[in-house]
Amino acid sequence: MNERYLKFALEIAEKAKEIMLGYYGYKIDSEYKVDQTIVTKADQEINRYLIERVREEFPTHSVDGEEEKMGHSNYVWVCDPVDGTAMYARHIPVAVFSLALVVDGKSVVGVICDPFNSRTYYAAKNKGAYVNGNRIHVNDITLEDKRCIGNYDMWSLSKYDIYDCMRELSKKTYYTSIGSVARACTCVASGEYTVVIFPGSKGKNCDVAAAKVIVEEAGGKFTDLFGEDQRYDEDINGAIATNGIVHDEIVKVMKEKVRGMEE
Repeated sequence: MNERYLKFALEIAEKAKEIMLGYYGYKIDSEYKVDQTIVTKADQEINRYLIERVREEFPTHSVDGEEEKMGHSNYVWVCDPVDGTAMYARHIPVAVFSLALVVDGKSVVGVICDPFNSRTYYAAKNKGAYVNGNRIHVNDITLEDKRCIGNYDMWSLSKYDIYDCMRELSKKTYYTSIGSVARACTCVASGEYTVVIFPGSKGKNCDVAAAKVIVEEAGGKFTDLFGEDQRYDEDINGAIATNGIVHDEIVKVMKEKVRGMEE
């Protein structure tokens, strides 16, 4: 059955790619939500399209989209229509489409589409991870290796303050922030990055639900900020995606350095 769900997710990704590229290169109409994050017409159009298609194909399923939700079910299509909207709205080609099927809180299918590089990353539970039909795998690089690179996100209203953690971890490893956590996680899955650290919580399951299954099927490890598993059909406690080798070391620093803050 997961093959059917994966086929559906890949079809949605193709439409999302068409919509994202259709608006890109022109003046992208955008507005700001209550939490001061940006939303574009592409976000809204993709989210609406997903809901329409789920109603047609899987009427008992629900949708948890970053811009719009539909229904209540233990089968939930969790979607970030444009992850990296701030970059997309500024014509910086980093944003991706992200879609997962989450069953009883667990991601079983994930698709992340990078329209600007024509790459679609995907995975189904126990079937491996792929990009454009080619199998991918995490790297075997340690934090001390000069080839090691990681990605992090940080903002003032985040529930978790990871500043001290990043200052400690950067003594060993170089970190960037490319503007899309989903895109960064595909880099872990395909071996370009070794670690991604994400402090998001409220509503941020939409950002990483697809990445969870893709990274794990590529041989990596994906947990909350403190090394615990979590549900992906509700708010999360941040996320750490790694090649598995460095995971415990990252979590140890997190437990020592991270301070919780009120969102």
